[in-house]
Amino acid sequence: MRLEAAARMDVFRKLWAARKLIVVVFIPLFLLPLPLIHPTSEACCAYVLMVTAVYWVSEAVPLGAAALVPAFLYPLFGVLKSSEVAAEYCKDTTLLLMGVICLAASIEKWNLHKRIALRMVMIAGAKPGMLVLGFMCCTVFLSMWLSNTSTTAMVMPIAEAVLQQLICTGLADGHADSETVEAPEDDSAASEKEDNLDKNQLELLYHNNSVCSKQELTTLSEVQCCEGNGVGLEATSNPTYIRHTNGLLPQVAIEFPNVKRIKARRDSQYPTKRDHMICKCLSLSITYAATIGGLITITGTSTNLIFAEQFNNRYPDAKVINFGTWFIFSFPIAIIMLVLTWLWLHFLFLGCNFRETCSWSKKRKTRREMLSEKRIHEEYAKLGPISYPEVVTGVFFILMTLLWFTREPGFVPGWTSLFEKKGYRTDATVSVLLGFLLFLIPARRPFSSSCSSSSCRNTDAESDPMAPMITWKDFQKLMPWEIVILVGGGYALAAGCKVSGLSVWIGRQLEPMSGLPPWAVTLLACLLVSAVTEFASNPATLTVFLPILSALSETLRINPLHTLIPSTMCVSFGVMLPVGNPPNAIVFSYGHVKISDMVKAGFGVNLIGVVVVMLAISTWGVPLFNLNEFPDWAVARNVTGGL
Repeated sequence: MRLEAAARMDVFRKLWAARKLIVVVFIPLFLLPLPLIHPTSEACCAYVLMVTAVYWVSEAVPLGAAALVPAFLYPLFGVLKSSEVAAEYCKDTTLLLMGVICLAASIEKWNLHKRIALRMVMIAGAKPGMLVLGFMCCTVFLSMWLSNTSTTAMVMPIAEAVLQQLICTGLADGHADSETVEAPEDDSAASEKEDNLDKNQLELLYHNNSVCSKQELTTLSEVQCCEGNGVGLEATSNPTYIRHTNGLLPQVAIEFPNVKRIKARRDSQYPTKRDHMICKCLSLSITYAATIGGLITITGTSTNLIFAEQFNNRYPDAKVINFGTWFIFSFPIAIIMLVLTWLWLHFLFLGCNFRETCSWSKKRKTRREMLSEKRIHEEYAKLGPISYPEVVTGVFFILMTLLWFTREPGFVPGWTSLFEKKGYRTDATVSVLLGFLLFLIPARRPFSSSCSSSSCRNTDAESDPMAPMITWKDFQKLMPWEIVILVGGGYALAAGCKVSGLSVWIGRQLEPMSGLPPWAVTLLACLLVSAVTEFASNPATLTVFLPILSALSETLRINPLHTLIPSTMCVSFGVMLPVGNPPNAIVFSYGHVKISDMVKAGFGVNLIGVVVVMLAISTWGVPLFNLNEFPDWAVARNVTGGL
């Protein structure tokens, strides 16, 4: 009996190891009777849609590879010609993304993002509440332009250095929380106080060196492919890596700290329980702030881009979604979510004594707050004076934003009105133009005979006086080609539904929901995508749901924006589990938080997000997008029956 049980377990283990291959092979065979029994265009398109959706949700194959399924199944089933499918894989959004990546590569290459983050934290101060708020503000700002994952991977080491200083100070002086000293008049006074540590404190710091030493916790390097938002943490001595597609820019590998050190840290005692709570609060605030920042701009995360391109492709006459209108709608959402999330985390981990944790008074500070501020100032001083490449990158950053805003602001004529032919210039035009110029402008100051250390940190700039701001290698390191293919696969599915008439059939099946009010339909859609995205990739979830929600809105004669915009935003709220998105996994890998902490805090953030988005779409979203009426562009689309 034991041998038989062992044999059965061995078979189960082999089947489990081969589960992805089983899904890849048997799902198409299991669904094959659908197009064979009903050889119609709708059935064939539905077969391709279901196979692709299962591959995406299960992540049996990489998301980019699964997105190629329509490229060969549509021609095989006679839904679309091969040339027609291929045309769907490169759209205007691809060029927009490429231009943004060029700017992001320059920002990261010349450390402008680190300078911005440290400066904002220096302004906030070292009080726990204000420190958390400062890190959240700088993370939100950076995540507007960089990917959520890259932003988290950049900000977390800075936060970890501050937290390690907090832990070290607490180990050296167990009463540092209650002990206060007069703030020094200058830096020399602070250094004298540090030199006066007694021998016992120094010995204690030495014994806890393994806990207090600063760790290099994250590195960014190029990888060749990504695998959705699945996360695997292997308990080995080798570094582990996360592969992802939830962010906009990230084809990067995140090196996690040694798992044995994480376990040792979790088993070790923090100086006080309050110190542990501060570490939890600051760590989680960064991943939530990265998610909030990605909502603000149309290029902030890949799901925003997927929505914009699919909406403009489905409703070409709408002309309502651009960088300006999206920013006007989403910026208040981000501000409200930022404040409420900060209050929620503060209440959950730091309590309700805001006067103690958020005071900006510099008259009296604890010793650990002084040392934390000193650590932040030291990190900022390492950057040196602002360099010429940083200035150029900052100018391009501001110029790109202004040109996006003023292209078609709506309330006044934009700069595109200066051209005779209308409709030829989009946000991608600006993005690609400025990105192209970054390959031409030298990184060394013009007419400069020597290269300063701050502006020649790159070896190319040292060897070649005409080396550009970025190289193609810098661009390739950050360009998420898998996202491009994934978005293209979504367009291909939409085109197939348009030709086959599948969307009309789906809309007819949803007619029983016509009795629901618009807000109820939107709320159900938000709750559904928020639940699914906790376990599935954000881009894949949205790509599957957008055509269904569009058909539902047309059938119920609701403005499609009333359901599509909230669903697009809520799909980013997968913040309850480490596998929900890559920023969660990065923060979890540092060892300060447990899964129960993430679930408890993430549930509140998820609820805050859904409530704020519903408030926005029911208030200022109504006049901005004219949501009270079923628009003419949707009427025309509903009559023609195309997708």
